[in-house]
Amino acid sequence: MGSSSSRPQSHLKKRTRLLYENRISLYSFLVALPGLLVSGVFIWMQAWSLGSRLTVIGIELFLWWILALALQEQTTRPLQTLANVIGSLREEDYSFRARNAAPEDALGELSLEVNALADMLSGEKVRTIEATALLQRVVDEIDAPLFAFDPASALRLVNPAGEHLLRLSKKQLLERSAEELGLQECLTAGNETVVELNVGESRVRWLLRRSSFRQHGVPHTLVVLSDVSRALREEERKAWQRLIRVLGHELSNSLAPIKSIAGSLISRLSGVDPEIRTDLHRGLEIIESRSASLQRFLDAYRKLAQMPAPNLKDVPLAPLVARVAALETRLNVGVQAGPDITFSADPDQLEQMLINLIRNAADAVLSGAGSYPDKIPEDKTGVQVRWQANAREVTLEIEDEGPGLLNPSNLFTPFYTTKPNGSGVGLVLCRQIAEAHEGSIEIGNRTRGSGCVVKVVLPLHLTRLDAQRFPARRVV
Repeated sequence: MGSSSSRPQSHLKKRTRLLYENRISLYSFLVALPGLLVSGVFIWMQAWSLGSRLTVIGIELFLWWILALALQEQTTRPLQTLANVIGSLREEDYSFRARNAAPEDALGELSLEVNALADMLSGEKVRTIEATALLQRVVDEIDAPLFAFDPASALRLVNPAGEHLLRLSKKQLLERSAEELGLQECLTAGNETVVELNVGESRVRWLLRRSSFRQHGVPHTLVVLSDVSRALREEERKAWQRLIRVLGHELSNSLAPIKSIAGSLISRLSGVDPEIRTDLHRGLEIIESRSASLQRFLDAYRKLAQMPAPNLKDVPLAPLVARVAALETRLNVGVQAGPDITFSADPDQLEQMLINLIRNAADAVLSGAGSYPDKIPEDKTGVQVRWQANAREVTLEIEDEGPGLLNPSNLFTPFYTTKPNGSGVGLVLCRQIAEAHEGSIEIGNRTRGSGCVVKVVLPLHLTRLDAQRFPARRVV
């Protein structure tokens, strides 16, 4: 009860307390009061008329009032200025400074200290703004997707690489949960582990790095993803290389004499009994044919393994696409003209890649139509080729109306094929060519209707040094 009753009393004291300016006026009056009384008594004792005495006393009081106002002004105005300066510092406005800052003066030294504090805070703010701008620029320039989540798993920060990965703008991404964005595994998987995110039809494996930081006292989780698909594919290639080197060597050494002996035995069947000769001839022809087929298969893989680095030239895209589309004679290939661009690439390798992709698309359409390998009607256009470009890259899309992909995970696996006469190296070669140009290739089913779409992304400004640093990687 005692503490509660004392609060109103203290509050009342604060309300009835005189303002600082009024106290200055009161103290100046009290200081001058003895002199005013003495001078008043002295003036009243003079043999002057009443009006003269009152006039002199009035002048004296007026002069005292003027001096009191001047004292109040000189006392309170610097303090008001300092209060304004400190208030601007609290609001992070560092443009105001205190006047009359001079050493060996009590008020001047206070002004000097306030001005020094303003200079220090202004410098700190500039350094903070510069550091924040530098950090934001670094984050924006990082090629690796970067995300920051708050304790509720809501996205608070994303860089352009993260926007490109999720195919949404920053405005569309912020405030959304990790589960909505398909990034929940980034918050639950172990740190420094490889994860495969479900953010599209392409199978990309990422090295997950996760750490924590605080912003305005609130803990956040920072997630950085590094694309390790190429590195892992390189390791897979090395494993295939070791396997195929051994198998290729042994098979090549065996196929040549088998084919040669089969041919020699066929030429010596003239003196053999006709009934036996027919069976032997048929069996030896099969041996010779399969040996030749297996040899061609190994030669195709050897060609893939020995593909050189790109020989860069200025390539106009539109004529190249039109020329490759005209090579497919089994059906009409529609070309949707895009921007007229010329970029650095190896025209021979690029043409080979497009030939393989368009041929695969045509095969899918023809097999789905039930007329493979015959021609389908000329007015049927089941394959479309289009492209678009921005300041940094060109994107080629080849879309077909075939049955689509049943097992897209094995598309780039060497030897894997769904075609009766396929070798399983065509798409591997295409990806090898795209990556040799510092590009990428993605294959997935269409979102509308049946069929699939191939997306090839190539940089517009590839230099010869880049081509030497990133040559076509050998498979065998």
